[in-house]
Amino acid sequence: MSSEPEAKRAPRLFLRSARAAAVIAVSGLVALGTALWLRYGVIQNSEIGIACEAGEQSLLCTVRLAVILLFVRGVFGWGALIAAAIQLWRPNVVAFGIGVVFALLGLVLYNTRVAALAVPLLVLSLARPSPADR
Repeated sequence: MSSEPEAKRAPRLFLRSARAAAVIAVSGLVALGTALWLRYGVIQNSEIGIACEAGEQSLLCTVRLAVILLFVRGVFGWGALIAAAIQLWRPNVVAFGIGVVFALLGLVLYNTRVAALAVPLLVLSLARPSPADR
């Protein structure tokens, strides 16, 4: 037991678990690697683009079209912003992880404005007290 009274004890900040931080870091790296591969290896690859536009029916062309439709509609950026708002309102590891993944996808896959707004909200949410200390 601590000798400090309850009122003077500083609140613990969010994300104190090393396991949660490691899972979020690995998820972020996987999302970043996937987004870079999708952007530079699939979407901006002229050979694949020409083949897909010529009517080739393959899984790669289907994935390319799906990713293009998602970023044209801003799904990555808005998903990051919604997750960051939920994380700021009620901090939890799942919302933070989803926000990081969608923000990284959005920053690489052409949803930079909205995803870039989500990043400082996610960073700001780290200064919130953990739900157990409220």
